[in-house]
Amino acid sequence: MAEQDISAETAGNEASSSGMVPSSLTAGMSGSRKAAILMLAIGQEHSARIFRSLQEDEVRDISRAMSSLGLVKASVVEAVCNEFSQKFASAEGFVGSYETTEDYLKKALPAEMVEKIMEDIRGPSGRSVWAKMGNMPETALANYLRNEQPQTVAVILSYISPAHVARVLSLFPEDFATDVIMRILHMSPVSKDVLESLERTLRKEFITAFGRSTKRDSYAFVAEVYNNFDRKTEAMLTEHLGRRSEEDMEKVNKLKFTFDDIKRLTPDDMMRVMAAINRDGEAKSRLPLALKGSNESIRQLFFGCVSKRAAGLLEDEIRGLGAVRLRDAEAAQMELITLIKTMANDGEIDISPSSSDDEIIE
Repeated sequence: MAEQDISAETAGNEASSSGMVPSSLTAGMSGSRKAAILMLAIGQEHSARIFRSLQEDEVRDISRAMSSLGLVKASVVEAVCNEFSQKFASAEGFVGSYETTEDYLKKALPAEMVEKIMEDIRGPSGRSVWAKMGNMPETALANYLRNEQPQTVAVILSYISPAHVARVLSLFPEDFATDVIMRILHMSPVSKDVLESLERTLRKEFITAFGRSTKRDSYAFVAEVYNNFDRKTEAMLTEHLGRRSEEDMEKVNKLKFTFDDIKRLTPDDMMRVMAAINRDGEAKSRLPLALKGSNESIRQLFFGCVSKRAAGLLEDEIRGLGAVRLRDAEAAQMELITLIKTMANDGEIDISPSSSDDEIIE
């Protein structure tokens, strides 16, 4: 391979000195790659006018090629330009990268479109196909994934938000869902080549049909997935995972935080949470519905943080709701859990299991 490169470069230098450019330098080169080289060769101002006249998919193809060019030798530049009947020669060539590609696109396209295209061509390190999958209906995604191997499904779901993963897993057969969870928990780092190959397959087979590589802590991720399950699914998969690996289930349980886990909070932290809810109009309006779906002990924790009059008014609001759908109550609870987790992340309260040592029993 090295000898071939040297021979091609020597041939290019000899042909350039005689005024001829060998077509072998561009043989087999894709049209989008040639177009990308040409765009860089003619400069931002000229290429901007060309980009404006192209369709979005054409811009994306050229942009993807441009971002992966790397160093382009002068002999190759000359060969490409010759094909386009251009008289252009560069002594040093140029470098195509994400940054130069983005600069070129900004000269020609709206900022919103540029951001969308760049996210798409950056692959797993950007939002790309993974974000699109995260926006797919859970039924469609579950139907597609149920025919894949659990390991493949685990890799795919590990790049999607826990809330969406929870909805997808709840549609799988119990054993299959448990298999996937186990593989997420014990997943080894996935190579860039494998990830890129998987992305191409997904784009072709799934995204087309329907219109990162930073590894997260697998136990924290699965715990967040469990936080987003409805109660029935959570109980069912907790039992299945516990039978499969009691140790794994214990680790996940330590990282979970559900509405019932509010009992972990100390009285002082509970007061801080209630104060934060009262400051947040949306959270305050959702509290009665969230408590409608909770048990009496959790309700009393909230009632104990306000005056007797305020507690009475809150009880009246809960009763006034009448019959509500369980999923609506759980959605309201998740909104409050999000607020509580934000407070914990900011260091305002402690939601760790160890704080349960301070639990009050009445």
